[in-house]
Amino acid sequence: MRRRARLPLRADAGTVLAAARGVDLARGGVQVLHDVSVEVRAGEVRALIGPNGAGKSSLLGVLTGDLEPTRGTVEAAGAPLAAWSTTELALRRAVMTQDVTLSFPFLVHEVVAMGRAPWRGTAAADDDDAVVAASMAATDVTHLAGRAFPTLSGGERARVALARVLAQRAQLLMLDEPTAALDLHHQEMVLALARDHARAGGAVVVVVHDVGLAAAYADRVTIVADGRVAGDGTPEEILTAARLSAVYEHPVEVLPHPRGGAPIILPRR
Repeated sequence: MRRRARLPLRADAGTVLAAARGVDLARGGVQVLHDVSVEVRAGEVRALIGPNGAGKSSLLGVLTGDLEPTRGTVEAAGAPLAAWSTTELALRRAVMTQDVTLSFPFLVHEVVAMGRAPWRGTAAADDDDAVVAASMAATDVTHLAGRAFPTLSGGERARVALARVLAQRAQLLMLDEPTAALDLHHQEMVLALARDHARAGGAVVVVVHDVGLAAAYADRVTIVADGRVAGDGTPEEILTAARLSAVYEHPVEVLPHPRGGAPIILPRR
């Protein structure tokens, strides 16, 4: 007899699905986060941006539970991370890390199917094949289904990893630099998928380096610099020329889009 999964309820827009409050983090004896607080809410894409080494991925690691803060609290779905089992967390949030490596030559469709593991033994497992197929189609990897994962390019691996995350069908997606290895078309595809997931009642927190992508697709932006929050709010509030120039230590121009789209953000050359 199949067990019933304790499914996350569909949260109302604005419900906090993950939060770090007053978090400090030390790694290797070095303080990498200082009194950081951030909330990820249903219906929103939250982008984490900032210079290399600023603490963006460390903050995401704290939110996922992969890194334990030295001070502060971290919550998922309204409860401390420790209140959830590994499977319960996996039903509520799916994580894509920067480095996607596998020790064995699994085929692409097998890698994507790994995202269905939390649902094993539940009625939702009946949908595994359809969910895997839909996730591969959404990330443009259907044609790679029979390829061994280690034979793929970096960009192809990243899209397969994202397909696995989508197949998990969690309400909250946590993505660490998912566009880093992608061409322009697939960068836009990934952020559009994130936006669509949030509009459907989910939430996404995503680390990105391209400030223009954050401006175009994020509902909220958190700027991390020197392990601290240097700005937090809507793209219009946060992505100013003065703030970005100071954070990145390089002159930045923020220009209005000629057709009313997201602002154009460029380094001054």
